[in-house]
Amino acid sequence: MALSFDLFGTLVTADRPSEPWDAVAESLAARSVRVPDDWEDAYRSAHREYDRGREAPLDEHVRLALASRGTEVTEETATEAVLDAFDSPVTVREGAIDALDAAAQRGPVAVCSNCSVPGLVERTLERATIEARSDHSFDAVVTSVDCGWRKPHPNIFESTADALDVALADLVHVGDDARTDGGAGRVGAQSMLLDDHSLPAIAEKLREDELC
Repeated sequence: MALSFDLFGTLVTADRPSEPWDAVAESLAARSVRVPDDWEDAYRSAHREYDRGREAPLDEHVRLALASRGTEVTEETATEAVLDAFDSPVTVREGAIDALDAAAQRGPVAVCSNCSVPGLVERTLERATIEARSDHSFDAVVTSVDCGWRKPHPNIFESTADALDVALADLVHVGDDARTDGGAGRVGAQSMLLDDHSLPAIAEKLREDELC
């Protein structure tokens, strides 16, 4: 058996900007990028189509939004600006470390997270010092922006199972969102939602070998 954990809302709580276009604009301006006067409208508009279930990388979206207003930036600039705009204080949720330690006693453990900002999951894990506070390191970190698919699409759960070298049927995914994280249970894995089981309860089930 292998386990994967959602990150935001499950393992950590993060402060997210209430008006992300403003946070991105500020980060762009700090890099001497001219931000258009109607930036909010540009940011909130679609600039390309994606297949259903595909992740839309936010750095790509920002580049396209700027280009639609006549401003060109490099991929590196867009990526750095977006990451800095969303890199915010985080709090490790109660029971998260205990649940991870208990999971590691049962098999390999991964993070499986929807996130459109390249590098943000890794930055968040580092900022939260989760691995430093746990007895074990993650065996894999799977993000929608890297694998290209968002939960609940089957591909991201399959990518997670592959990264942990187990069959999809042997993967248990823990998360807080019935629509996205609950998708694991609809594609052949098993899902556990925090609405039904708290992190301390999941840790106890794992230690008592009640999770299968």
